[in-house]
Amino acid sequence: MPPPARQAVIVVGGGVAGIAAGCALADHGYRVQLLERQSYLGGRACSYEHPGTGEVIDNCQHVLLGCCTNLIDLYRRLGLEDEISWFRALTLLEPGGRRSILEPSSMPAPLHFSASLLKASCFSTSDKITIAAGIRAFLFHKPDGEEESLAQWLEHHQQTEAAIRRFWHPLLVNALNEEPEHIPLKHAVKLFREAFLLSAEGGSMGIPRLPLSELHGRAQQYIEARGGKVHLRTNVACFERIGEQWRARTEDGQAFHSDNVILAVPVDALDELMSGLPRSDASRQLTLGLGSFSHAPIVSVHLWFDREVTDLTHAALLDSPLHWLFHKSKLQPGHANGGRSYIELVVTSSKSMAEMQRSEIIDLAMEELARFLPEVAEAVLVKATVIKEMHATCNLPPPLDTLRPGPESPWKSIYLAGDWTATGWPSSMESGVRSGYIAAEALAHTNQDETKFLVPDLQPTGWMKFFT
Repeated sequence: MPPPARQAVIVVGGGVAGIAAGCALADHGYRVQLLERQSYLGGRACSYEHPGTGEVIDNCQHVLLGCCTNLIDLYRRLGLEDEISWFRALTLLEPGGRRSILEPSSMPAPLHFSASLLKASCFSTSDKITIAAGIRAFLFHKPDGEEESLAQWLEHHQQTEAAIRRFWHPLLVNALNEEPEHIPLKHAVKLFREAFLLSAEGGSMGIPRLPLSELHGRAQQYIEARGGKVHLRTNVACFERIGEQWRARTEDGQAFHSDNVILAVPVDALDELMSGLPRSDASRQLTLGLGSFSHAPIVSVHLWFDREVTDLTHAALLDSPLHWLFHKSKLQPGHANGGRSYIELVVTSSKSMAEMQRSEIIDLAMEELARFLPEVAEAVLVKATVIKEMHATCNLPPPLDTLRPGPESPWKSIYLAGDWTATGWPSSMESGVRSGYIAAEALAHTNQDETKFLVPDLQPTGWMKFFT
């Protein structure tokens, strides 16, 4: 059912949540105006030419998993399927260079990773036994209504220190960008089941071949080809109710009118926009809840060497303050540079490192990287930089996760989107896209349009069909 009289929609925010909402509604016949204060789309998932290096770099390496069905749907919608490189194997790299590979086999789910786990040399026999017991507990996990943290679960299931450090941290803690005591168990269970138990497809890792702003910039052409308009460098200051419509006023005096509004902005930006809207008990309750939210940073270190220092495309680094290695020279064709290496190192949940000086971080990164890659000792570091994304993900420990709002706001015809809203997923790009689709559905349903934009999770395969 098409929208009545091509209703106008203002989407505030050009991150993945706003992009998802805008693209879905534009595709369905709504007249979308997307307003973004920056000069690019993508929000925290962006890229830019770094003034100190002259290189186009991503603000942080973003990856998607095969279980990120809605993020994959958005990229498919934008015609970007060929711009994602997919990897089925994950390399766990130890100091000294020894590698263990986790990859699916032909065995039915949930046993598809078992052969590689048994062969992994980075785990002792006792580690493997406790990991297997933990996986079995996740397999049969049933929510009991209690808000338990991942740290409490790891202690309760007697996971060894090495199993926590070398298995659960790379696969869950680093992926969720928070310390175990701040991760709701339901988020850990959700991610692990979707990525590693339900199917072999769910754990595949997708890495963009394009800089992030170029990747997400495709949304502008998509929306405008369907009669909408994307306005960059447009900072909304306030909203006013004019009859049955909303009027958005920008800081430079522009005015935009629409029948509906989707606020797809970070929590702190939403608080500023809400301050000018009519107050009510519901709005005060929303403000109170969001005031408890905080953010977790991610630090990325970018290093350019005069030669190739590894044949790896990516790896998880074990027993190190550095967590992930991405070989951008091999991952992004635009960075291929004739036998040299451009390495990006990512440190998740990096509050302490975020407080360090740039030179200290680079020195630490070089010292650590040499422990894993002996070639680094002979290579010349040509240039380096550090990027600190202080608001990389929303911090949602167990007590706060229940405060995440749905798409409906306290104001008529205004809807909420963002990775911090109630999507059933932890704060992530997948959660952001889901929130955009959920908000678009809520808007459409108000107009008696039962269209579904949200894409279902992957279906269980193999023996997992009997465990769901």
